[in-house]
Amino acid sequence: MIHKKKIILIILILLGIIFSIDYIIKKKIIHHLFSHKQIQIIKKKIFPYKYISDLELKISQLPNLERELYFKKNKKDITVAKKKDIILSNNQILKSYILTEGFYTGIKNIYPGSGYIDYYKGNLFVISARGTLAYATNIENDLNFKQIENNISDFINFKHFKKDMSFSIKDIFIQDDKILVSYTEEILEDCWNTSIIYGDIDYKKIQFKKLFSTGQCVHSLKNIDRVFSAHQSGGKIINFDKKHILLSVGEYRSRFLAQDKESINGKIIKININNSSYEIISMGHRNPQGLYYDKLNNFILETEHGPKGGDEINLIEIDRINKHELLNYGWAIASRGEHYSGKKDFKTYEKYPLYKSHYEHGFIEPLKSFVPSVAISGITKITNSRYVVGTMGDKSLYFFELNSEKKIINLERVEVYERVRDLIFKDNNLYLFLENTASIGIINFD
Repeated sequence: MIHKKKIILIILILLGIIFSIDYIIKKKIIHHLFSHKQIQIIKKKIFPYKYISDLELKISQLPNLERELYFKKNKKDITVAKKKDIILSNNQILKSYILTEGFYTGIKNIYPGSGYIDYYKGNLFVISARGTLAYATNIENDLNFKQIENNISDFINFKHFKKDMSFSIKDIFIQDDKILVSYTEEILEDCWNTSIIYGDIDYKKIQFKKLFSTGQCVHSLKNIDRVFSAHQSGGKIINFDKKHILLSVGEYRSRFLAQDKESINGKIIKININNSSYEIISMGHRNPQGLYYDKLNNFILETEHGPKGGDEINLIEIDRINKHELLNYGWAIASRGEHYSGKKDFKTYEKYPLYKSHYEHGFIEPLKSFVPSVAISGITKITNSRYVVGTMGDKSLYFFELNSEKKIINLERVEVYERVRDLIFKDNNLYLFLENTASIGIINFD
């Protein structure tokens, strides 16, 4: 009995000491007794629960951008939460998995974060607009993305993100054990263009290096039309052949650049991955967001944002490229859309008339123009004759086929209720990055 009383007394004494120290910490008396370093050691060793709680509170109170960059620096894995399945209008089932951490700032929406996806050797890779990079072997079972340490912040970082949320990562592409990332590069002070970095695939740490960058840039303040938008930067990367990739580059709302043969802006360019040389294969684009190279049918499908109306799906014929023919798709002379400033803006329409017929003014007609705009995003192939494009504004997928005359038929809209920032098709699954909830969507086509 005496032994039991001693134990109780010791526990009470210890509790008294703990509560006394806790009181001293709360009243900040401790700051007069110990150094900052000693205080942190006391919190960690004696009050680990309080230290963790205080740290989590501080992190949660950070602005979204700082919170995301802290998460990236901390190299934590990304936990995933399964959402309720949705039966779509085409009777397909959409499964969705929310990335509950690490995606805190978007490109268009302030919250949650934007992202891009690709597939490599059975692993689904995702990258946030701010450079958080992670992979999952089986998202449906593991419910976890493992973060990969990287040095993307050497190329685009807090300084750039703070200027505008549209300065960001623009795409991820993986091929032959290499990972490529496009981003808006500040080439000179307040002067921007779309560039690519690359690194060797490593599941622990990737050291990126510059692959493609040009001395050309569009100044955000000092430009001819006195307008600027990094939302119109393009950035899509796809494979072309063993030596080349294709990159879409927007005109950053310097509309005249799309018709300037000396500028890479408003163009699709072919880049030699061995020496970074490039050539322009098509021009007259506004903000090309999606590319798909259909090798079987020998053409490229391209999607681009129009102005107020006039989002386009375009077809680029490889045979004409091989004959060194520079294909012109008309922006900013022809478009089914209108300028945001409206018809009363006579000066803008005098310079950029936006004729409704492309063909009558010497340009290539789009396969499809969306009026009003749907905020079109990526494009990929589902079967030998069926394709799908994503949309952000319309929060839908558009499935279609091409007939023998390369005309769109059987166009079908399927609402998915979120902005589709990116999509890929792999192993009979269509993977989507759903931007409203920072989720990975999966539609199975078995």
